[in-house]
Amino acid sequence: MKKNKHTLSYLLTPDYMFATFDEVTPEFLESLGIRALLIDIDNTLAPYEQAEPDERIISWFADLQAHGIKAALISNNHPPRVELFNKDLGLPAYPDSGKPKSRSLIAAMAEMGSTPENTAGLGDQLLTDTLAVHRLDMLSIIVPPIKDKTTPFFKFKRWLERPYIRKYKKSHEESEK
Repeated sequence: MKKNKHTLSYLLTPDYMFATFDEVTPEFLESLGIRALLIDIDNTLAPYEQAEPDERIISWFADLQAHGIKAALISNNHPPRVELFNKDLGLPAYPDSGKPKSRSLIAAMAEMGSTPENTAGLGDQLLTDTLAVHRLDMLSIIVPPIKDKTTPFFKFKRWLERPYIRKYKKSHEESEK
């Protein structure tokens, strides 16, 4: 069922929410026909201060790869951060992506040979991650931030996200009845 992608509600409401990134299993992605995943780093996979992926992250990426699911890192952070984090992963990586702009997402899909129909985005922010993928009519998967920033700007962004998180939770509570 296609949603009206011209509404703010569609653009900012995630399609799926999980408690952690590794709850997004290859089996779940396969059940949706997803063959590629565009993934945010900071607060999605690791806190800002974690420079490199830990064993849990490496294992999750290995599981995706074993199931034939391609992955790319799409980050608004700068090249030194993204390159160090990706050093051992060796994934297509797009720093300074400017999400919610689409340029990096389109480039990543081209590099992986995927399309919006078989690609999803995974992140922690509705105003960047969900908006970016929904602008391309892709599925949005959101996890809560691992360790959120407490600046007034981030607090304001999280406040703006609340009604869309509530909308998601309400619609999924109703569908489970």
